[in-house]
Amino acid sequence: MTFIARLAGTATIITSLWIGAAGAETVLKSSDTHPDGYPTVEAVKYFGQLVKERTNGRYSVEVYHSAQLGEEKDTIEQVRTGVIDLNRISMAPFNGIIAETKVPSLPYLFRSEDHMHKVMDGAIGDEIKAAFEPAGLVALAFYDSGARSFYNSKKPITSKDDMAGLKFRVIQSDIFVDTVKALGANATPMPYGEVYSAIETGVIDGAENNFPSYDTAKHAEVAKFYSLDEHMMVPEVFVMAKSSWDKLSPEDQAIFKQAAMESVAKQRELWAAKVKESRAKVETAGSKVTTPDKQPFIDAMAPVYEKYVTDQKLKDMVERIKATQ
Repeated sequence: MTFIARLAGTATIITSLWIGAAGAETVLKSSDTHPDGYPTVEAVKYFGQLVKERTNGRYSVEVYHSAQLGEEKDTIEQVRTGVIDLNRISMAPFNGIIAETKVPSLPYLFRSEDHMHKVMDGAIGDEIKAAFEPAGLVALAFYDSGARSFYNSKKPITSKDDMAGLKFRVIQSDIFVDTVKALGANATPMPYGEVYSAIETGVIDGAENNFPSYDTAKHAEVAKFYSLDEHMMVPEVFVMAKSSWDKLSPEDQAIFKQAAMESVAKQRELWAAKVKESRAKVETAGSKVTTPDKQPFIDAMAPVYEKYVTDQKLKDMVERIKATQ
């Protein structure tokens, strides 16, 4: 009896340990170059909350903001190899890896943010998401990054001619480099975290980004002239390492997909509020916002499209995007 009781007690302990292990929390690491509180950071946190609730605590997400795990280009390989589980990153740095990402990175492609939403939320967006898998990634969601415009420390830009000779930092993407060149300016690819000091010391004259980035990175302190040319509306993409994704059960994969979709609505809500807040803040602090005639800027983009939209599949995608109402 004593022996049987001991066996029963041992079995109870083993069962208890097994249940504990099965219910143990798996913490997924997620990277973002933006500071805490930024709409993309908060959207991923929201995604993490939903995942934790819906998996009963089996999974949680720890967001490393402010480029703690590296600048965007550095973290791409980390997520492809599974060192980082999740990553929020601009579409542009993927241009050299995933051909389909070139299309939403093209200048003056989207007529408005609503147009961009319709495209990225539909069949074209699904095609672009599918293109990430051969690169070892699962695209979970597309977030807003608003409209990117030029800003500099030298002078107001009221026309395309004012761009001549100015030196702008761009994302490490050939499309961005060639877009700036087509406008008669000089492009200098560099990590986001180096921009402030580069403008301050005169290494570059300015950069190009949306109002929230211009504000939160404090670039408005050193580059007071913001030109609302809105040359790009490049979506952000929230990706997961395929190696991490493949460890999820089909049921958990469905939870992750649904949570990502719900985080998009959250991010857009936060984004719209942040754009309004940041623009008011930088203008109050002395930034001068100009609105040049866009048509000469658009007309200058023909060589960029000729260079990057060579494949018939990409040409068709561009035409389908333009036709989206």
